[in-house]
This record gives sequence, structure tokens and C-alpha cells, in this order.
Amino acid sequence: MKTFCGRANPTTGSMEWLEEGEDYDYHQEIARSRYADMLHDKDRVSIEAKPFRMGTILLLSCCSQVFKPMANAAVKIVEKNGFSDKIKVINKHSTEVTVGPDGDMQCRANILVTELFDTELIGEGALPTYEHAHKCLVKEGCEAVPHRATVYVQLVESKRMWSWKKLFPVHVEAEDGEKILVPPSEMENCPGVPSVCDIQLNQMPSSDFTTLSDVVTMFSVDFSKPVQSASTYYRVQLEPVKSGKAQIVLSWWDIDMDPSGMINCTMAPYWVKPTSALQWRDHWMQCVYFLPKEEPVLQGEKLYLTACRDEYSVWYNLQKAREGENKADEEEHKADVRVESPVCRCRAHLLWNRPRFGELNDQNRTRQYIKSLRKVLKTDSVCLCISDGSLLPVLAHYLGAKQVQYFILFFRANHLEDKIKIIEARPELLQPSHLEDKKVSVLVGEPFFTTSLLPWHNLYFWYARTAVSAHLASDVTVLPQSASLHVMIVEFQDLWRIRSPCGICEGFDVQTMDDMIKDSLNFRESKEAEPHPLWEYPCKSLSDPQEVLTFDFTKTVPQHCLSTEGSVNLLRKGKSHGAVLWMEYHLAADISVSTGLMQMSNERGNCEWNPHCKQAVYFFSSVIESEILSDPTAVTYAINFDTKTGEIAMDFKL
Repeated sequence: MKTFCGRANPTTGSMEWLEEGEDYDYHQEIARSRYADMLHDKDRVSIEAKPFRMGTILLLSCCSQVFKPMANAAVKIVEKNGFSDKIKVINKHSTEVTVGPDGDMQCRANILVTELFDTELIGEGALPTYEHAHKCLVKEGCEAVPHRATVYVQLVESKRMWSWKKLFPVHVEAEDGEKILVPPSEMENCPGVPSVCDIQLNQMPSSDFTTLSDVVTMFSVDFSKPVQSASTYYRVQLEPVKSGKAQIVLSWWDIDMDPSGMINCTMAPYWVKPTSALQWRDHWMQCVYFLPKEEPVLQGEKLYLTACRDEYSVWYNLQKAREGENKADEEEHKADVRVESPVCRCRAHLLWNRPRFGELNDQNRTRQYIKSLRKVLKTDSVCLCISDGSLLPVLAHYLGAKQVQYFILFFRANHLEDKIKIIEARPELLQPSHLEDKKVSVLVGEPFFTTSLLPWHNLYFWYARTAVSAHLASDVTVLPQSASLHVMIVEFQDLWRIRSPCGICEGFDVQTMDDMIKDSLNFRESKEAEPHPLWEYPCKSLSDPQEVLTFDFTKTVPQHCLSTEGSVNLLRKGKSHGAVLWMEYHLAADISVSTGLMQMSNERGNCEWNPHCKQAVYFFSSVIESEILSDPTAVTYAINFDTKTGEIAMDFKL
């Protein structure tokens, strides 16, 4: 049986379905499962084990997903650890488990053991799964492990996080005075998309947000009692501790493993429990929720924060109390609560993800493009822009361009209907009539394309530039004029754990699972880079950044592959976990923008990464054991850019 997988094609800028062998899906699921990350969470696995040491009669591990390879591994691990006569693995969705003399279970369980949570707590279907388990699989009055979960919230103001939802006005100094690019009213009033923004909040500097309220409990769920999954809402009263603009609700949860709450696991960020040692984890992080609109609040005034939820997601609303409000008024407020999930009305939140909003709001980055455009644009320039949902066409118009493609909402909001032309054709289908029979004198791109997953996928700009070659003037200016691929060897503070074997976990030998994951990684993944937003995952550079490949956009894509071999000298001692790769775009002779490294401390090697882009990480399989490099050495590399597929193959050796 063949498997068809969606994959970005950098040569066309499209998502395409590729036929893979029958083993592909199996190995991909295992290689990307991140089970090791969960077992490396010592806080989590140790506290999950403690209640059982007090004595257990019957256990039910209630799963929301069915994955045969992991079930088979569980059977082998149970056998290897001598528990075959005590533990039965049932490879079924819990809603399909039967109870009775001929069923999967002889009788209902009196202890319910589960791990169904994601960063939002309920996003993996915990509520309907618990609801069914209480109705069909466990006894009345059963004990659940975990026993309860509590969700906490805090109201904050943050220009940085708010920039992930709203587009800010852009100021452009033109020859005829200042121009202001404004977002359309549809976008200003749009509630956005309901999906949670989950991030490593512990990497967010305190200077990037202002807390407007204390931390308050939003709601709790007792898993030992019947659970309701139907849509509902919870409401708490807040009094701001500081005046400001209420924009963001930060949220996290903790779980009590036992009824007394003595055994607790918390996702609280660093400023909530500053004296506690933080346990790193990538499977449970913290939540950022965007209020439907910015709300000015005053210190001490009475506010109501409402959390609405359905079976799988949560969203928030903020209301101000009416002056002189009494109990009856509060009940009226409750009646006003809308439980419907927010829906994007402006389409921008469907086109751009949150990092993209942040990128478009990055004033320093925008200034680099404006500075570059000023260098190349003339009053008679015919300008063509190739990028998805870009502001460059409007910037180019304000600075002197004639013809571009553009996202239509901004096009209308800034009264540019007769100034900028939308070309609704793929580059290879461009006709002279689209350009009013004129040749393009300036071709521009950020470049950015929504289908790109890895840094070099935005090289689609090069392929598009090649496709429109016949429509370019002989002296055309291309911006950016070139790009380069860079690499650096790093030691990760924690990210290495997602690829590290577990060995022994709470006394259990899980080598079987380690071997299974290793085999699947070797199927393909171990030779591929994967995207990660490294601003969330601290690392230390063990080498200087090194340019390894260049791409000349002033010329068409060559027919032959671009290959390079070389070595990167390790300048600092440390654990060489992998190589980080990113692109830099050279807009003009002295102006470049980086999608990766922004700054590095030469003394310690601490890195500052572009917060709007994901960087490519190639994990070294040979240093999974984290060997300390005590002598000066180098990492050799071989990198090949296949111009037919637009993909980059790489290999690194110590």
C-alpha cells in the first residue's frame, strides 16, 4: 500500500502530494513522536509514579490515540520488565474498549490513570475521553491519577505579543511627505483565529510585557468525578494592579496527582515561582490568548474575565463592570456571554501565522527594506513584487514604483486601487498584457511564501524570477540581489532531549522504545534538518557562523546542482548537539536581513535568533551521548542544493 504525503515544493511554491513507500508514514510518526521528550521530564515521570507506590488495585491507561507500533513497544517493555502477568496492553481508542467477561476488561476499573493533556489542557480531547471513561469504564467513586487540573490566568499588556495578532501602521518618509500604511478596518476589528498560541513563555523577557493583574484561578477539573465536555464558560472578577492596555491573557495549568494536592506538577512561568527550579519540557508549555480587542484598564477598577470553551479549545473575553453594579447586574452580564468560538473575518489571520504578523510589524526589518528600495527605485520604475501577502508593493509605490501585486485588503484601505495592480497569474503564466507590455525594471521580494517550512524553501523566489525572465529589462535590478546559506555548530541547553534516548525511566527499561525511535530516525529523519523557533530554545555556539552556499538572484537558476564541502572549526568546549542553518538575504551591497542569527556573544557564545522565523536544526546522531569535546577539533560537512527539486541534502561528521 502506498502513502501520499503533502510536502512543500520549493520550485513551485506549492504544496504537493508525493507518493511514499508503505513504511514512510509509520517511520514518520515514530520519528516525530517526541515520546523521549516526555520521558526526560523527570518532574513529570517521578510524580506520576509516586501515587502507585502507595498501593494500586487496578490500572487503566486511557488513551485518546491508537498507534500500533507504540502499543507493540509497550508490550515488549512490559515483558522485558517482568510485568506480563500484571499489565495488559489494549491497543484501542478508549471509547472502543469493552467491559465484561468476554470484553477487553473483566470489570470496571477503580483507578483511572491518564495522560491526555496538551499545553491548553483540553486540546487533545481530554474532556470527552474522561466523560466516556466515567460513563463506561470506571466505577463510581473511582480515584483518578492525576486527580485534578487547575487553569490559571494573568492579564498583561505586551506590544510584542500583541504584534502577533494586529498589524501596526507603517510610516514611510516619501519625497512628498510622510505616508502612513494603515491596516483595513476589517482587520482592526477582527477577533482573529481561536487556536491557542503555545510558546516557551520562560524565554520571554520580563521587559517584553507588563502584568496588569495578579495570577488568578480560572477553573478546575476534578477527574475523579464525572466530567462534562459540553461547551460552557467560567467567569472571574479581576482588579488590575496597574493601569494599562489589556491585550493578552497568559495561561497555564498545574495538576495534583493525589487528592490532597501534596504531589503537584506545574507549568507556571518563571516570574510566578521565581525560587523554584524550572523543569524544561516541550510537550507542555504556556498559552498566549489574544483578547478580541485592546481594552484600556485602570488600577483597581472592577473587571470580569470570561473563559469560554468547547470540547477542544478555550478563548477569552474581558468586560468592565458597570458603575454601581449589583448581583442582578452580574447575572445580566453572565447572560451576555457568548460561547461561540471567534472566527477570522478579515482573512489575514488565515493567510499569515503569528510569527508572520510579528515579522511584518518589525520596524527595524521594514526600515532595511525601505532603505534598499530607495537605492533602486526611480520615478519611471516598473516594479514587480513576488512574495506572499507582502507590504513591499505599497512601500515601493510610496517610493516611486508603478506596478505590483498585493493583498487586496490593504490595497483598498490605503486607496491604491488605481495605483497598484494585482496580477492573478503564476509567474510561469505571466503575459506581456499583465504588465501593459512594459518590461520590469525592478523585481522585488522579501522573499516570503506561506508554504515554506525550512529556511531555503523561500528560494522559490529564485525559481519565480527565472520563470519571468522574458519580462525583465536587460538592466533589471533584483532585490534581494542574492542569498546565502549559513551554518553554525551549537550546544543546546535543552532541545537535545527530544532526540536523546531514555534508557531507564523510573526503574523501567525502555530501551525497546529507544531502539524503535532510532530505527525510524535512520529511515530518513536523521539525515534531514527540522524547523525550530530557536528564540524559544537557548543554545550556545561552539563555532563561528560560516557561509556555505550562495545563490545569485541576478541570474536564473542553473541546471546543475550547487554543492560544497568543508569544515567548521569548534572554538569552544561543549556538547556538540547539532548544526543550525539559516538564510541571509542581501538586499543591497551593504544591507542584509537574516532569518537566523541576529547577534552572538563572543565570550560565552550565547545566541540571539530571529524571533519571526524558524531555523533549521540538524541533530548529530553520533553525539547523542553528549561527548565533551576537550581538544580543538572540527566538524566536516557536505551540502548539496538540488536545483531540480529545490531541496538541500546535508551530512555532517565529527
